[in-house]
Amino acid sequence: MKQLPTQICRWHPYPDALSLFAQATDAVTRLARQALEQRGTFHVVLAGGNTPRSLYEKLRAVETDWSAWHIYYGDERCLPPGDAERNSFMADEAWLNHVAIPRPQIHPIPAERGAIEAARDYAALLREVDAFDLVLLGLGEDGHTASLFPGHDWGIGPETPAVLAVHAAPKPPPERVSLSAWRLSRARQVIFLVTGAAKRRALADWHDGKPIPARAITPPDGVDIWIERDAMPA
Repeated sequence: MKQLPTQICRWHPYPDALSLFAQATDAVTRLARQALEQRGTFHVVLAGGNTPRSLYEKLRAVETDWSAWHIYYGDERCLPPGDAERNSFMADEAWLNHVAIPRPQIHPIPAERGAIEAARDYAALLREVDAFDLVLLGLGEDGHTASLFPGHDWGIGPETPAVLAVHAAPKPPPERVSLSAWRLSRARQVIFLVTGAAKRRALADWHDGKPIPARAITPPDGVDIWIERDAMPA
């Protein structure tokens, strides 16, 4: 495997998930306000899985200019659009269906077309996007983030595609689409949200500098890792 770039990490422990997601809501609100003041738009990449659902539900109540928000996804599962296991379905149900972001500014990955075609089409969309204002990510028990899994190509260098077709993923479904590590790293702010005792081993490996996929995300200003106490290694 290609040597990973240096990653700057800031570790933020919280006593419980409730306080973590309260702080996360405040942080997203603050970053949106700054982006709107400085650039007039807010481009955010959403994490999938179950961890960020509480954050998304809290964001419904935020006072902001929703018309200036643009939503993207870090990864998606190759399932029909209405499948409850899709990350876009979860985000719609928890948040996006309840706020006034113009639908053309919400950009789900068209994973129902198959991993190869969807990756190509989403990469074409992202050519119009400079650095993201915020990338939200999670952490799997094996150290994966988005759909960048151990033993697979993580797309570390900019010579690789911005969006990867993922085959034979170790978690179902096996066919997925994921932004590459370098494209996720092209961001002004990256926040990992980590909850649950099952993540302790992955966090310990990360802290010890082992080459897990999460270490491949290397934005210029580093990453912030927000951790629920139950997930913290002993």
